[in-house]
Amino acid sequence: MGTVMSVPGPGERATGRIFGVGLIKTGTTSLRAALEILGYRALHGGQLETVGLVQRAIDAGEPMLTYLDPSCEAFADVFGVTHYFYLADVQYPGSKFILTVRDLDEWIDSRRRHTLKNQEMQAAGLYEGDLLQVDVDAWVTEYRRHEAVVRGYFGRRPGDLLVLDVFHGEAWEPLCEFLGRPIPEEDFPWVNKFRPLREKESASK
Repeated sequence: MGTVMSVPGPGERATGRIFGVGLIKTGTTSLRAALEILGYRALHGGQLETVGLVQRAIDAGEPMLTYLDPSCEAFADVFGVTHYFYLADVQYPGSKFILTVRDLDEWIDSRRRHTLKNQEMQAAGLYEGDLLQVDVDAWVTEYRRHEAVVRGYFGRRPGDLLVLDVFHGEAWEPLCEFLGRPIPEEDFPWVNKFRPLREKESASK
């Protein structure tokens, strides 16, 4: 049986949200921080509880945010939202979507380090997730396919999708223009930004 796409009926809240639909390690944490600076209540989470609540709603044919905090206006790195963005588009009319992207080689390197860290944490009894296997070929396929699907879906609606690379200079200007917000005076929030070992060593001298 296919997934039933529930659309808000008369009298139901249908306020648009902001959905970050980039894959992990594409700057989703920085995006969440930026959205909060802009005044949005944002949720960033691939935690098992959040994943389960979104999947529960999808399986029941209910709007995917049904069991999440209703005060949240923006979402990033929430697995069900990222991969079922088209349901969010139908269920929450007027929403904006942000596809965070990154140089592919840099993304692979970051995801590899993230996975190895998960393995270490699992060995220490501190990680219960399933992101434990390094599979570069599968990752490359996933990245290219996801970007193509998102871009293709919004191809005739460019006003609803922002493709954002926060790693190479794209930050406040395109984001604020897309959301209709003034550019903050503070710097764009770089969260979990990795610095190569050589750069770290130079900074310590």
